[in-house]
Amino acid sequence: MGRRRAARDERRAREFAAFVAGAGGRLLHVATLLTAEPPQRCVAAERLLTAALAGTYARWDQLRGEDPYERTRQELAARFACSAWRHRRPGPPEHGPLAALTPRERLVLVLRLHEGVAEEVTAATLGLPPDRVRAVCARAVAVLRDPDHGRDRAPGRDRPRDQRAGAAPGSRAAEGRGP
Repeated sequence: MGRRRAARDERRAREFAAFVAGAGGRLLHVATLLTAEPPQRCVAAERLLTAALAGTYARWDQLRGEDPYERTRQELAARFACSAWRHRRPGPPEHGPLAALTPRERLVLVLRLHEGVAEEVTAATLGLPPDRVRAVCARAVAVLRDPDHGRDRAPGRDRPRDQRAGAAPGSRAAEGRGP
């Protein structure tokens, strides 16, 4: 009985090591995009990926035909969403183009455009309605296309200041200077 279990554990470890060898680089790139760190110093991304891989390894025997990459990506997204408060402010421009986005915008943009996850699947993963995912993705793309790269964005907000409820474009409230 002990030899069978040891053989099963060894096989499991080999399968998981092969999976990490094949998908680890791409998953690290996804984690780096989410945390908006420079690729040379991606400590938080490595920590995030390690935690996601640990979660996948813990459930490795329960996958039963499920794609381990999909499972790890879901784990990565969930862990980033839970820790996003640490990354809530847009970062400096030297961190890359996605640093100007809020964590939610980065998460939606990476899942939808970089990973090619369907809108409905992204919405289910994040617990949002599909139209909200569509709006966040469109806003993130608009921010990235903007040459000012979000200078009019309020810190910690999802929306540009001129799009806040009740603020007319060009008004003092839209510019954040009072009523």
